[in-house]
Amino acid sequence: MKENIFTAIRLTIVCLLFFPGIYTLIVWGIAQVSPNKGNGEIVVQDNKKYYTNVGQKFTDDAYFYSRPSAVDYNAASAGASNKGPSNPDYLNTVKARIDTFLVHNPGINYADIPSDLVTASGSGLDPNISVQAANIQVKRIAKMRGIAAGNLQQLIISNTQKPLIGFLGTECINVLKLNLALDKLK
Repeated sequence: MKENIFTAIRLTIVCLLFFPGIYTLIVWGIAQVSPNKGNGEIVVQDNKKYYTNVGQKFTDDAYFYSRPSAVDYNAASAGASNKGPSNPDYLNTVKARIDTFLVHNPGINYADIPSDLVTASGSGLDPNISVQAANIQVKRIAKMRGIAAGNLQQLIISNTQKPLIGFLGTECINVLKLNLALDKLK
């Protein structure tokens, strides 16, 4: 028994030194050699600073919609709703998002709406949408801005991020970057 207590105390001391100290310094050091020194990607347009690694709220019909956020895009309170897929409140929220999307995008079939346009991510701050989520919004944006749908398709293609190393993850589009590029199309 004495042997177990001393082992537990040694392990506690090692963990207290490693995790708050050494591990933190390792992560900080890696961040210092990354672009922007771990501060995320910053984009400046029209004298405004934007952080591309945090989801932004876009509700104007002239822009591509972001993925919904369970925390209303507040980075200080990042997190999910923690409601399961069978929770009645969650199902009502998703149904309301679907209904709202269909009102703003007439002619779209219910079954064609990508899930990332009506469900929030785990952090509630996902800055990306799928290529399908961008494509399904083209008709609305083309009509609102008077831009040819083909030009919007080219914009989507040029803003599509490929999977890491060609196979880790899926293709996605950063909504903020896409909408900033959309503003430049004028």
